[in-house]
Parts: sequence; structure tokens; C-alpha cells
Amino acid sequence: MPRGDGRLTHDLDPSAPGPQDACGVFGVWAPGEEVSKLTYFGLYALQHRGQEAAGIAVSDGASVVVYKDLGLVSQVFDEPTLGSLRGHLAVGHTRYSTTGSSTWENAQPTFRTTGAGTSLALCHNGNLVNTAELASAAADGGVAGAFTSTTDSDLITSLIGARPDLSVEAAAMEVLPMLRGAFSLTFMDENTLYAARDPQGVRPLVLGRLERGWVVASETAALDICGAVFVREVEPGELIAIDEDGLRSQHFAAAAPKGCVFEYVYLARPDTTIGGRTVHAARVEIGRRLAREHPADADLVIPVPESGTPAAVGYAEASGIPYGLGLVKNSYVGRTFIQPSQTIRQLGIRLKLNPLRDVIRGKRLVVVDDSIVRGNTQRALIRMLREAGALEVHVRISSPPVKWPCFYGIDFASRAELVANGLDVDGVRASINADSLGYVSEQSLIAATEQPANRLCTACFTGQYPIPLGEPEVLGKHVLEGIGRRTLSDPEPAARSVSGWTGQQAGSPSLAGGADDALARP
Repeated sequence: MPRGDGRLTHDLDPSAPGPQDACGVFGVWAPGEEVSKLTYFGLYALQHRGQEAAGIAVSDGASVVVYKDLGLVSQVFDEPTLGSLRGHLAVGHTRYSTTGSSTWENAQPTFRTTGAGTSLALCHNGNLVNTAELASAAADGGVAGAFTSTTDSDLITSLIGARPDLSVEAAAMEVLPMLRGAFSLTFMDENTLYAARDPQGVRPLVLGRLERGWVVASETAALDICGAVFVREVEPGELIAIDEDGLRSQHFAAAAPKGCVFEYVYLARPDTTIGGRTVHAARVEIGRRLAREHPADADLVIPVPESGTPAAVGYAEASGIPYGLGLVKNSYVGRTFIQPSQTIRQLGIRLKLNPLRDVIRGKRLVVVDDSIVRGNTQRALIRMLREAGALEVHVRISSPPVKWPCFYGIDFASRAELVANGLDVDGVRASINADSLGYVSEQSLIAATEQPANRLCTACFTGQYPIPLGEPEVLGKHVLEGIGRRTLSDPEPAARSVSGWTGQQAGSPSLAGGADDALARP
């Protein structure tokens, strides 16, 4: 299957999947505008956050129509399809499967008809960590009906829709405090656009203003592409509702901010702003600090494109070593659906990156990348650079060693597969065959974001999880697979354990779960 992060597919390079991206969500309320096209372009700007499936739900005030499929945004939608999706409000989603398999049923938006007969479509970025608990409680409470997907997003939709005596807004205010984990949501009924963010604000969510409406999106870059002006971030623990009466806000929980620091390292677009600072500026500053912490005697600084590029610029600036382009990236290889031959597969990283031999030959290189997960990619890259004539290869990484899995919306490898979990820095250096290896410190990374340390989640580096997790047997991407094709009648849903998980948790432990979701096949 194609990977969700736009890098090499597992078929092309099955031994080297890096961190899988979170999802992208978008919502717009704009009477008189072509909201389906605004949503399409918003999702296009968020394509980097998920490339397995895409979908849009639109309402004209009388009914909600959902269109979704597997594939890129540009593969799922065309002009006739968008032209048929008419209305004044819409939500959209681009998915990487952080919970549940990559199937059509698990694509989003999810859809339910509520007990009161209202249509409800929902999009989710993040992972809950009490999915199994919620599923059991839903079954005990009589929230039945066939589960067509195996994601916590569908479960959220079912819980909100199962309150026939309440409006969607009132039901959401009851359900949202029950959710634990990371969730940035956009959802809608026939007349109202909603946006909500978990009390920790782990995943980003922003609010923008159109001339004739409002937009909510995972990143400010999506506001830019559809002509919306940034207003503010959706606050942690906040529910926003937008309809013909305007915008209203209420809080379902007290804010306890713990934004994901890995958004600055890899996930977010460099032209996105988080907490008042552009991601690009933060990454350049990370590179400057990396150069001061880990200098190298070298001739040229080159990035691993493209997430390593801003940090490489900063490293070159601070070190005085010239910056150059030593690797050319094929931006399209990550989406091939053709099975490669064994000969092609053996080429490995060359399918994605190719060296500029005239630039590299005879040089001592500093190679800047965003992270090391398993180490397979860096090992192959260094071998390729040496074959191209590099005299020395000094690897510099713009994040601390990744030692712990993420349960809040990034699909890292299991802890047992994380190379930095089993080896010290020199052991990793020897494993990838670098002449030297340096990671930026956690303190420098945090300083570069210009955010207070107590407002950031660094669990993938430290193992300190700010939102309490559950037992290993109810943590994992496939926690709902066992109940995904039947009704919620089993109070003990089947689960698949997470290999090697032994994290430190903030607060008392409880149950856990997953992320994303489903409706009308095109």
C-alpha cells in the first residue's frame, strides 16, 4: 500500500518507514461562495498531513452530502464532482491512518444521522487514548448500529449523534469532556459549522475570516490558499459554532496547553505559523543552534530535502560553511501505485533522492535531516553519498533522538524499532556509518519554537506523556479492528498491543485508543 507521508511507499522501501503524518482538517461557512472549491484548495494546502484518503461534506441547509475516496485530493475530486457539491458550509479531511486500516470505510468525513434526525459529518486530526473505554461505555449505553469503520472518529460521531433530546451543539458539549487524547475537529450539521480542540491543544487548529464567512483549518497555510485572514488559534478546550447568527464560543474544559513540538520539526508546512512564529523561522533557528552545539570541520552543508532544508540553511549561516544543494528529490515517487520490480526495489533511496556528483565529489559534507527513526534511510543515504565521492559525511539532526512512540496522532515505529532507543549516539553513528553524528538538544529545540517548555509535548523524545495513557493491550492503531464490522455490543473490544511500550505518564492511567473516519462512496 502507498504510505501516508509522501515519502517512499512501503512497497518501494519497506524497511524504512519514517514518521507518518497526522491528518488535515478544514471547514468553511460562507454563503454565496463555492464552499466545495474552497475546501478542495484548503485540503490541497494540507495534503502533506495525509495522503491515503480525502473527503468533503457539503450542506445547502436542507441536506448534507459526503463525497470521499482513497487517494490524493487531486485524485479524489475533479471539476464536475466539486460542481455537484453545492451549499453554504462544508468540512473536509485528508487522511493518514493513525488509527484503523487504510480502507474506504475509514476515510473521512464520518457521517451519522442523529437521534433527532439531523445529519452530522465530522473530521478529526489526532488520536484519542481512551477509545476502548468509550466504545465499552457506548455499548453499555445502548449506542448501537453497525460500525462501518474502525476509527475513534466514527465513535466520536456516534456519541454526539446518539442524543436525540439535544442539539448537535449541546450534545458536543456533553461528549467532548469525555474524550481524552488529541483531537482537532471540524464538524457540521445542515446549518452550522463547528470546530473543537482538545484541552491540551496537541494538534494545531486555526480560525480565519473571509469577506463573507469563516474558515477553520489545521494550518494557517490553508487559510492563505483560500484567501482567509488569520484571526486566532482555536483555544485548547474550546468549541466554536458558526451559523447565520455569527460566531459563538464556549469552553468544555480548562486549557492545559501541550502543543506537539514535532509540528515544528517535520509535520507542519514551513509557511505555517504556530503560536505567532513561522515554522520556517523556527527550523532555521534550530539549525543555527545545532551548528553551535555540534560544529563540524567540513566543506559543504547540504539538506535532506525538504524538511531538512531550513535547518541546513541555519546551520550553514551559523557555522560559516557554504550551503549547497547536493541531493535532488523526486517529489512523486511516494505516490506510485505500480509494484516495483526487484531490481528497482534494490535501488532503495535512489528512487527518492539522487546525488549531484559534481557538487559532492571530494567534499567533506554536513548532511542535515529532521529526524532518525529506524536509521535505514540515513544508512542508505550515507552509502550513496560516499559512492558519489564524498570524503566525509557528518550527520546533523534537527530534533533530539526519537526514543518513544506517539499516541497523539503521529504513527511512529514501535519503541523496539526506534534505533535511538537501543543505542547511544555513537552507536547510532556507527550503525548508519557516519563520520560524526549530532542531534540538537531538547532545550535548543524548545528555545527555537519560542514557546514555553511547559506548553509543549516532547513525549517522543522523553517518554513523558502529558495525557495519561492506558495499558499496552488497549493502545495501538488497530484497537477497534475487532469490533469494526459489528455492533457495539461487546464491552471488551479486541485490541492489538503496542510492541515494547513502557512510557511514563502524567497523571493516573486509564484506557486507550485511536484516530480518524466514513460515508458515501463516489
